[in-house]
Amino acid sequence: MAVDATLPTPIVSAPATNSTSGSSASSSSSTTTGIADNFQTFLTLLTTQLQNQNPLDPLDTNQFTQQLVQFAGVEQQLRTNEQLNSLVALQKSAQSTQALSFVGTTAVVDGSTTTLKNNSATWALGVSKPSTVTITISNSTGQAAYIGNFSMNAGDHQAFQWDGRGNDGSQWPEGTYTLTATAKDASGQSVAITTEVQGVVQSADLSADPPVLWIGDQSFTVDKVKKVVGRSQ
Repeated sequence: MAVDATLPTPIVSAPATNSTSGSSASSSSSTTTGIADNFQTFLTLLTTQLQNQNPLDPLDTNQFTQQLVQFAGVEQQLRTNEQLNSLVALQKSAQSTQALSFVGTTAVVDGSTTTLKNNSATWALGVSKPSTVTITISNSTGQAAYIGNFSMNAGDHQAFQWDGRGNDGSQWPEGTYTLTATAKDASGQSVAITTEVQGVVQSADLSADPPVLWIGDQSFTVDKVKKVVGRSQ
């Protein structure tokens, strides 16, 4: 049987005797070298394996070639991983740039929670067919502030603006409110309903992965943005 060869000790070139060579060696040490970059390594592996093989049962040539191919394959995978890391870094940079471009704009995002400010809170609702919609607006503690019914036509999202007044006519304080909606068609069957909120993007948190946009007291990832209405002055 053939004897497995042990990996040779890495070959280190002798130190340079002049400053120019020293600086070159210093700069080259920062680069990653692979098996295919050093032909001497291949020769060392070859001679070591030949020296340690059983002369009565020498290493098969095809087997030796297969090992070299495996070495090259591992190196190629490492280089591929390096390239993937570079692509991920570029993608994160692009995401950060995109997030910053939203700051100061009025954006529409998927969601059901928004802020009541200056006696106004706005949602946008959408249904696939004419429906009767029941709306419940609750404060941050879950207490119902307003309950109402109204009719909606099918089509694009229709704005629903709340002035902050409850069913008893009292004015609710500014803060975060959540809208819950259910819809039924003329035959009483449930209809899917979607909700969106609108607000000014006040800041972008680039330390998050992916970056998030802050609208009022809420954060949204960029992929939640449905459209940009305009930029605040």
